[in-house]
Amino acid sequence: MSNQLSKLKENVSKVVIGKGKVLDLMLVGLISGGHILIEDVPGVGKTLMARAIAASCHMKFRRLQCTPDLMPTDVTGFFTYDKRGGEFTFRPGPVMTNILLVDEINRAVPRTQSSLLESMEERQATVDGQTFPLPSPFMVMATQNPIEMEGTFPLPEAQLDRFLLKVDMGYPTAGEEEEIILTHGKNNALSEIESVVSGEDILSWQDDAANIFVHPSLTAYMISLVRVSREDSAVELGASPRGSLALFKASKALAFIRGRSYVIPDDVKYLAPYILPHRLLLHREERYRGNTGRAVVAGILSRVPVPIEDDWE
Repeated sequence: MSNQLSKLKENVSKVVIGKGKVLDLMLVGLISGGHILIEDVPGVGKTLMARAIAASCHMKFRRLQCTPDLMPTDVTGFFTYDKRGGEFTFRPGPVMTNILLVDEINRAVPRTQSSLLESMEERQATVDGQTFPLPSPFMVMATQNPIEMEGTFPLPEAQLDRFLLKVDMGYPTAGEEEEIILTHGKNNALSEIESVVSGEDILSWQDDAANIFVHPSLTAYMISLVRVSREDSAVELGASPRGSLALFKASKALAFIRGRSYVIPDDVKYLAPYILPHRLLLHREERYRGNTGRAVVAGILSRVPVPIEDDWE
């Protein structure tokens, strides 16, 4: 792991207590050029995690607070008529940034949620027929409350598929909760975070991660996991080829974070529960029985043979 990457992790850990595993997953998304969806109950640090990472990176950051009355133009921007100049000028929306925190994304109506699709996939936004490129790097960190909670709208499958990872924060231990109180009980600890990396650093990490070696048998293993998800009896709609690509890119990023120049099977097995479940649509009766995408993926991981090699380098 590079020195700058270590500094970033240490910096975020000053305010986000006891979430090293989640932080590593967030960095996997950042380094692989993907987007992250954080789902959990209110108050466990979803927004704090996203803001701490953004504050640690010397890049443009915008926050979008989702509400039912939020319009697509509130995301992408819009044209206004300039009376003095006699022409229309574009007023960019919050999506024109490096890191976009979409807070409580499932409180926005589906039409507004869908306005992010083009930006997340193609790194551009089209407004009134004109296309505007987004800054690079660009990453969406979205938080959402469980869909059973009042006033939320489930994300459409097409948008879920564009999130590289879906993670949850989980409740802290008693010791971690005490440290949280001591850290955040007196002042705003987030305001004391300094930027320790730049956009150039992140782009350099992305290039380094892209050069991580993946043995052909591991590539075949990733493809097998995704294809088996389409054949599982509990699944109505399996993972798309975007799921295979997500596994491939994320495994490289995780190997980079762990200081290796090559991917091993444990990288793939570790990431699959965060990459594949939200891409699966289970049959209705399976959902009624309490079956979940994560349980299906666990079963797939137990059935698909893991390739064995003496040397993965």
